[in-house]
Amino acid sequence: MGWEYSEPQLRQAIRINSENAQGKKIIERLRSRGIELEEIPFAKNGYWVSKSKFSIGAAPEYLLGLYSIQEAAAQIPAPLFREPKQKTVLDACAAPGGKTVQLADLMENTSVIVALDVDRRRLTALANQLERCRVKNAIVYELDARRASELSLKFDRILLDAPCSGNFAADRNWFRRRTIKDVQRNSAVQREMLTECEKILKPDGELVYSTCSLEPEEDELNVDWAVTKLNLQTEPICCYGQKGLTKVFGRELDPSVENSMRIWPGQTQGFFVCEFRRRREA
Repeated sequence: MGWEYSEPQLRQAIRINSENAQGKKIIERLRSRGIELEEIPFAKNGYWVSKSKFSIGAAPEYLLGLYSIQEAAAQIPAPLFREPKQKTVLDACAAPGGKTVQLADLMENTSVIVALDVDRRRLTALANQLERCRVKNAIVYELDARRASELSLKFDRILLDAPCSGNFAADRNWFRRRTIKDVQRNSAVQREMLTECEKILKPDGELVYSTCSLEPEEDELNVDWAVTKLNLQTEPICCYGQKGLTKVFGRELDPSVENSMRIWPGQTQGFFVCEFRRRREA
C-alpha cells in the first residue's frame, strides 16, 4: 500500500504545555536533571526524549503539569483545527486525556471542551490528567460517542480520535492479537461515531477524525464512506505524513480521500488523520 515493512524504533515523546510553562525555561530545567530532548520538527512544542536518567513521568515538571507525555503522532490532530479559541469543542473519545490537554492549551483555556469517554476506569485517568495540567475549560461526561447527540449541544470543533485496532509499531504482539473480524468490528463502530458527530457539528464546524490504525477499513474506507453517505467533505491539511490512499484492494475511492494523511511507522507509530467540514451547497 505504499510502504515497505520495517521494524520502527519508537522514541518516547513529550509536549510542553505552553499555558503552564510560560517563562519556566522547561528545556533548561529538564537538561539540568539529566533529561536530553530533541525537537520534533512536525509538532509544535513537541520533543523526543533522547536520554533520561529516570522516568520522565517522575520529574517535578511533569507532576506540575508543565509537560505531557504524548506520542509524537498523537500530537498531530489537535493543531489541525483553525482558530479553536473561543469555540465549543467536543473531544468525543477523550481518555486518557493527552489530546484534551493539548486542545485546552491551544484554546488558552478559553470557552469549553466537552470530553467524553465510555469507560469509567479511563475517566479516572482523564480527570487526573486534566487536574495535573490545570485545565480550566473542560467538562467530563461518561458517555459513548455514539450517543453524543443526547447532550443536546452543537459544536464548532469535534475531535474524534476513534477507538481502533492499533498497529504493530506500538504493540509487538499485534499480529498475534488481531484478526480481520476485529478490524471490521472497529470500522463499524467508527462509522457509527462519525454519523453521530456529523449530527452535532455546526454548519461551519470542523471535524477531525484520527486513528492509530494502519488498516484501510478504519481509515481511507471510512473517509470514503463518510464522504458518500454523510453530509461531509474532506479538507486539505498540512501535516507530517503521506496523502491518503485513493485505491484500496483494487477499489477506486473518492478522489477527495487523498486529502487525508497516512503516517507510516518510522519516526512515529502508525497513524491516520482526516479533516471534514459540512458539504457546501453547489
